[in-house]
Amino acid sequence: MFLDLASKRRSIRKFQDKDVEQEKLDRILEAALRSPSSMDRKPWEFILVRNRELLAKLAEAKPHGSAFLKNAPAAVVVCADPSRCDVWIEDASIASIYILLAAESLGLGGCWIQIRERMHDPNTTSKAYVAELLGLPDGFEVESIVALGYPGEKKDPHPKESLDYQKIHFEKYGSRNA
Repeated sequence: MFLDLASKRRSIRKFQDKDVEQEKLDRILEAALRSPSSMDRKPWEFILVRNRELLAKLAEAKPHGSAFLKNAPAAVVVCADPSRCDVWIEDASIASIYILLAAESLGLGGCWIQIRERMHDPNTTSKAYVAELLGLPDGFEVESIVALGYPGEKKDPHPKESLDYQKIHFEKYGSRNA
């Protein structure tokens, strides 16, 4: 079941003009809260955004790769408090993929928008821009924004034959035999 879900999940950047039911958003947020966390420190925080004006502003978080957010009916901003855990990046990344997989399991599409280490403009980081918009506490970081909605595009799964099995090694790097 998981492998079927993972194989059909694709990044969706076009959405139907249809709101996502609160029950589905609640299930997605529950999945995020269930994501693994180093030493169970749970440094992440999640901000659900459905306000269209705010989504349009978040779509300007960086010059490339976020504009499609203005047409998404919902998004989850994945933040973290680095003072809670030294591997907050990993924990927030795992939570982000849980959000994407939960969305897929509920018939929704989604796409990860990288915020950490990106620039809004030459003088402002994407993190600072998002933090200001959302009123994040000082010291909080933003890993990603995950756009969510009913898919407005159809993408076929990547064929198994297209997977790069050369990336798999056995026992030591370079060994291709199991």
